[in-house]
Amino acid sequence: MDAKITLSFDAAVIDKAKKYAKKEGVSLSRLTEILLRKAAFSQNRTIEDIPVADWVSTLSEGEAEYITTRRKRKDIKDEFYNRKK
Repeated sequence: MDAKITLSFDAAVIDKAKKYAKKEGVSLSRLTEILLRKAAFSQNRTIEDIPVADWVSTLSEGEAEYITTRRKRKDIKDEFYNRKK
């Protein structure tokens, strides 16, 4: 089950993370989930102990698969305009 949260990051970090996620073919939400999963479920004592190579491996292997239903054009348009408000 998915849950939504709100996070705040430095704008430059978000921009680079979006580009990285796009290059890897995943959403920013998926990338964040992967990184948080690695941190939360690892046996490492500190964040510096979490190997970055494992993150890249998880991304490239596609550990989880999200299956979504096709959204209606009107719903996408409404969502876009509601975000502009």
